[in-house]
Amino acid sequence: MKNFLLKSISFVFHPLIMPLLGVMFYFHKTPRYIPKPIQNAKIFSIVILTIILPVLLFFLLKTINKVDTIYLKSTRERLIPLLINCVIITLILIRVLTPNEIVELYYFFLGILCSTLACFIMAVFKVKASIHMIAASGFFMFAVAIGLHYKININGTIALMMIILGAIATSRLHLKAHTNQELLIGLITGLFPQILFMKYWL
Repeated sequence: MKNFLLKSISFVFHPLIMPLLGVMFYFHKTPRYIPKPIQNAKIFSIVILTIILPVLLFFLLKTINKVDTIYLKSTRERLIPLLINCVIITLILIRVLTPNEIVELYYFFLGILCSTLACFIMAVFKVKASIHMIAASGFFMFAVAIGLHYKININGTIALMMIILGAIATSRLHLKAHTNQELLIGLITGLFPQILFMKYWL
């Protein structure tokens, strides 16, 4: 039961869903008026580009024996998916979330791009960082920034995300997917770009 629960945490909080959670969190919390059709269009685009497309490409890579599992256990397996993800995020920044439209989400995704690039460079040099921690900590920092920006109380979200971060770390350690060092590298890689770009929109 314990093993199933910890495996489920890794699956439920997979890195692919974190960009979507960030977008939905923003639309839920922002006091700015953004027409519902625009919100729905943005969410639909993010679902297609950050979840459905990567999953389809994963199955293609699995078919040609470039990856083994969706968790990308080795640094060699990570190279092509991370590079593809960089291209997808760049496309989002150019076509979906431009800086003159929704600046907060633009810099959130720019932070995601920087984190992904950093993870790719580390993988080239055979340094493994937890992508789960990168994604979750990036979303966590963005949520904190939204709270500061709009001066709204998001203590519940912060507390929940800290619990989730702890649960993800416990899950990855239990499954022997990462070491403490790899989790820490992932945490820093996710947090730092979001902190860096905060000054441009706060």
